[in-house]
Formats: sequence, structure tokens, C-alpha cells
Amino acid sequence: MLKEKNHQIKTTLHPRNKNRERYDLIALVRVNPKLEKHITRNNYGENSIDFSNPAAVKVLNKSLLKYHYKIEYWEFPDKNLCPPIPGRADYIHHIADLLAEHNTGIIPTGDKITCFDIGTGASCIYPIIGVTEYNWSFIASDIDPKSIKSAKNIVTRNSSLKNKVECRLQKNPKNIFYGIVGKEDKIDLSICNPPFHSSVEDAQKGTQRKVKNLTGKDAVNPTLNFAGVSNELIYAGGEYKFIQNMIKESKKFAKNFCWFSTLVSKQSNLKGTYKSLEKLEAKQIRTIPMGTGNKSTRIVAWTFLSEEEQKEWAKTRW
Repeated sequence: MLKEKNHQIKTTLHPRNKNRERYDLIALVRVNPKLEKHITRNNYGENSIDFSNPAAVKVLNKSLLKYHYKIEYWEFPDKNLCPPIPGRADYIHHIADLLAEHNTGIIPTGDKITCFDIGTGASCIYPIIGVTEYNWSFIASDIDPKSIKSAKNIVTRNSSLKNKVECRLQKNPKNIFYGIVGKEDKIDLSICNPPFHSSVEDAQKGTQRKVKNLTGKDAVNPTLNFAGVSNELIYAGGEYKFIQNMIKESKKFAKNFCWFSTLVSKQSNLKGTYKSLEKLEAKQIRTIPMGTGNKSTRIVAWTFLSEEEQKEWAKTRW
């Protein structure tokens, strides 16, 4: 028998994040009965989920998407990254606030706003949240044909996403904007959750740390609780190198975008990120702190447009 939930607020999440309260497992089971078998009692005698179990995490996320965002179909291979919904939603809400700052405090909504998702993955999670929350249009790119196929399938199977998300395959894994963004394209912002690890060994160590934090036990060959295939998690040079490459390319597309942005998980990567942006003469650089659970991270956003150009951009497009 499930107990009624404790309405505790996760104060680190964005005020508009639908996941600010503790999960209402009773309501989530109603929309997805498959979740019930994954519910256990924690050390405090409360209903909870085993967050070290990838299957449980995936069913929980399906339930959250159905309950909060009316997404009926969210299927993709178990080997692909299963993103935590609260953190992904936070990124979208914070970046929406950034656009509002240049639109007299009003968040620009509707399909006239175009967001470019770098590495959308098989789950297509950022477009899902951006479309359902703000009705934005998305260009969703990825270097993996199977991920693009999966993302397209999710878009096609959910009526709320149809004609709002265009999935584009990045055929050259060394490129980020090249080959995807055309010379005449005007895109309001880019978002990215970069590959975190620099090697398979690095990824394995990170997984072992996560499992120990979640279970208190050492694991020799742990399964990552959010899964993920190599191109989603690993990039030669890790997060730092990926962001550096993104910054260099972004300069070439300075007039195609109003704002660029990326998550920067490692605080040690900030100094080099700022240095590169200043060297390429970014007009504005913003750092937006985020925190979910015990993890703190941040968004770094930048633009090559002057204040006047940004005002003109908002006036003509928003």
C-alpha cells in the first residue's frame, strides 16, 4: 500500500520546474502502473525508487513525462542515455529566463522561437520539455543515426511534438554547427549537454562513484544508473575539449544565433571556457548556476551580438 506523499519542496530547482516537490508516487503509478513494482521503502520508511537501478529510473522518467508533460510515447533502447527529467527541465527554464531578459521581461513563446539542441540523443528530452512548456520549435541534432531515428519516432508518436521538432543527422562527428546550420538560418538559442568523460576508463570510474554514492557499496562492473552509449558519454578530451570546439565553431555562426549555451559540469572547466570566449570577443557571457539533488552545475551562455543587435533580433523575431 502506497503512503500519501510528503510535499517537500526541492528548493534548488527552478520555480517553474514541475518536479520541485517530492515525487507523488501515487499519482505517477496512476498514469503508469508499471512503476509500482519499482517502488521500495527507503531507510526512513518512505516510498522511494532504487535510483541505482536503470530500469527503475527509466520507468520513473516515463511516468514523469506522462504525468507532467502529457507524453504518451517515450521508447528508446535501454543502452542509450536515460536523462533525469528535473535537471533537463531546469536547463530549459533557466534559458527561457535568459531570453526574457532581452524581451522586456517576457519569455518569448511559440513556434517562432527556434532552439538548436546539440546531441539530442535517442530520448529527445530537451525538445520534449521545450515544446510542451513554451511551444518552441527545435532543431535536434546528433551524430548517431540510431539516435536520430529514435528521436524522430518519439516526435512522430506524440501529437504535441509533431511539426515542432526537426531531427538532423550530423554526418561529421568533428563538427557541431557545420553541416547542420545553414548560412541563412536564424536560431534564437543553442543548448547542449556535452559528453562528460574523456575515455571509457574515466566513464567507468565515474559510474563506480555514482553507484557507491547511491548504494553505499563498491561495484566492480556497475551499470550506469542513467545508461548511455559511448558517444553520449565520451569525447576525446572530455567535456572541456568538446566545449572548446563548440566555442570556436560558434564564432563562425555569430550572426545566425542570438545566444549559445552549454552545461559545464566541472567547475575546473570554467576558467578555460571564459578565456576562449573573451579571446573570440563574445559580447556577453552569462553563468547561470543550477542544482539538482546533491549535484551543482551551471549553464554558460554567450552571444556575439551587441545590445542593439539583440534588441533588433527580439523586435523582428519575437
